[in-house]
Amino acid sequence: MGPNRVRPWGERRSPRPDVNMPDDPENLSPEAWGPPPEALAPQPQPPAPPLEPREIWNGRDLLWFLLFVPLALLVSAFSVTVGYIVVRPIAGWRIQAEAVQSNVVFLLIQQGFFYIIVLSFLLLLARVQHHQPLWKSLGWKKPTARQVLAYLAGGGGLALLVSLVLSMRPDTQSFPLEKLFDSRTASYAIGTFAILVAPLVEELVFRGLLFAIFERTVGWRFAVVTTAALFAGLHIPEYWHAWNHLVMILVVGVVFSLARGVTGSLTPSILLHVGYNFLIMTALFFSTQHFHLIGELRWP
Repeated sequence: MGPNRVRPWGERRSPRPDVNMPDDPENLSPEAWGPPPEALAPQPQPPAPPLEPREIWNGRDLLWFLLFVPLALLVSAFSVTVGYIVVRPIAGWRIQAEAVQSNVVFLLIQQGFFYIIVLSFLLLLARVQHHQPLWKSLGWKKPTARQVLAYLAGGGGLALLVSLVLSMRPDTQSFPLEKLFDSRTASYAIGTFAILVAPLVEELVFRGLLFAIFERTVGWRFAVVTTAALFAGLHIPEYWHAWNHLVMILVVGVVFSLARGVTGSLTPSILLHVGYNFLIMTALFFSTQHFHLIGELRWP
């Protein structure tokens, strides 16, 4: 047949290439499809910056803390005394229960238990009240190895400077802390507690909680001065009549508070405190021939 032949029934006619068929997805332009699916999905939001301690802790926390501390003191003293009464017959200890409050080792145990109660309370406040981890809420920042060594060395250098000043202006009277070193056992217990426990807890309270509250409510300078003064006040019973020592403790407290304020971190003050106490206790250790010459102890 010629060019005008009739197509058989059912034979499809291929579309002309020059005819636009908008209903065919292959012929639609990218704009006609709309935005890609990933563009319609919600974009992830950047994480919120961590809150500073001064943005978390407030005056209400300070009130709760001041109300809780006397209770914690009573609970710790009662618990250690009762615990001693229960364990004494089993362990065969000869010290009477009334004398526990004057025994150095048991006093340190009681103070350690008091610290545990206080830290538990702060942990509860941070988690329940502010929904924050305790350490970060109080300003702890992970240091590098170089920073750890630098801060520890700085604390040791501060201890050497304080010892030099006190050697030029020594106190003429003895003070209660000297009398606690009445045996080798007591000396080792005090030294261990002073290096591993006291710096951590004291800095958490003074340069952590109190510094954050004072900085938020009054200002940075007030926080430095006030926490240093309260830190020195804590040590008045230990250095009673040793006023030159107390003045130097105040200076040390100012250094710790300045380190906290300038860096915005609790880490430097803790490490400075550890380095300071470590050198003081090490000097006592060697000056008394490993705490053998307790009666000849000379406090730096």
